[in-house]
Amino acid sequence: MLISTFISKPDTVSAIMLRVLLALLPGIALYVWYYGPAILVSITLASITALATEAAMLRLRNRPLKPFLGDNSALVTAWLLALSIPPLAPWWLVVVGTAFAISVAKHLYGGLGNNPFNPSMIGYAVLIISFPSHMTHWLSPHGLGQTELGFADQLAFIFGGHLPSGIKLDAVTLATPLDTLKTQLQLDRPLKEILGMPIYGALAGKGSEVVALGYILGGVYLLFKRIITWHVPAAFLGTLFVTAGIFHLVDQAHYVAPLFHLTAGAAMLGAFFILTDPISGPTTPMGKLIFAAGAGFLTYVIRVFGGFPDGVAFATLLMNICVPLIDAHTQPPVFGKKDRGAK
Repeated sequence: MLISTFISKPDTVSAIMLRVLLALLPGIALYVWYYGPAILVSITLASITALATEAAMLRLRNRPLKPFLGDNSALVTAWLLALSIPPLAPWWLVVVGTAFAISVAKHLYGGLGNNPFNPSMIGYAVLIISFPSHMTHWLSPHGLGQTELGFADQLAFIFGGHLPSGIKLDAVTLATPLDTLKTQLQLDRPLKEILGMPIYGALAGKGSEVVALGYILGGVYLLFKRIITWHVPAAFLGTLFVTAGIFHLVDQAHYVAPLFHLTAGAAMLGAFFILTDPISGPTTPMGKLIFAAGAGFLTYVIRVFGGFPDGVAFATLLMNICVPLIDAHTQPPVFGKKDRGAK
């Protein structure tokens, strides 16, 4: 019997999701290197909550536990949400956001394959709208804060809200580079002077621009393994670059160079891991380009003119709303079916 060497067994959902988790590891490793291990606590809390909520919802829906708990989709949602919120966020904030993402954004729509919105970004949106003050406690990169917390001190703050005697929260946290930029511009401070602040590095924020490199490495891995295609990252990053470039050329005194926006905030995480979600995104190549381009434009508009420091989450959710329309107008005609516009 001859077996074709060109026929390969398709990847399972669990295998695909596992590769997404593996692709996140370079970014997580650099995150820990520059900001300390607190993010690992958030990831662990989110993972436990996601699996527990997934099991509870499966029980309520009379679905078997084993196949769904083992598909790793809940863990992907948990990790993406944990990486999107401050590492010093109190434990209950991580639990609430993750539980909402799994129970409401995923299971109330019918579970994996039926959710129209990205669950991790729904969880993020709920947290930043409901608890805005808690979503600003971003750790300072090593060497930039007035003092640094050891791992035991980070645990004490996450689970008890306590800092060592004599240390205030402002001494160990900073606003994000995007938030700092927006605030200082509103105070009419010159852009060149702002970018000379210690928080900024060669391209964007110190530490955050290196973490973005880790996400790029993970994204290249996903492209190499064909877990994602080039359409979404290219269209999102390209549109964000072009939009930022146009504003920068028009007024260099108030708008930063486009590379700043590519390496700041959640741009790279969004390009390779969030917007590439196959469930809440379009299914056609053209649809992916339109979807991601819209997200890139909205990300810039929200960052620069909106009330939130970063725009990836809300841009993703706004474009999720447009997916049915995008798919309807980009699906090729069925073979043998006459086009309505044809005579």
